[in-house]
Amino acid sequence: MQPSALENFLLIALKPDNMPIGGMLFIVAFVFWIAIRQMIKHDRLIKEGKKEKIFDEMIK
Repeated sequence: MQPSALENFLLIALKPDNMPIGGMLFIVAFVFWIAIRQMIKHDRLIKEGKKEKIFDEMIK
C-alpha cells in the first residue's frame, strides 16, 4: 500500500537532515508576525497624527 500525501510529506519532513529547514520556517513566520504587528502599530500612529512617536516606539 502506498503512503498518502500527508504521510509521504511527514516521512520526508521529519528526517534529521530536514529538521533545520522546519525550524527555520517557524523562525521566519515568527519574525514576519512581529513585522506585521509593528507595521499595524505604526500605521495607527500615523493615522492619529503622531508620526513623531514612531521612532520612540522603535527604540523601546
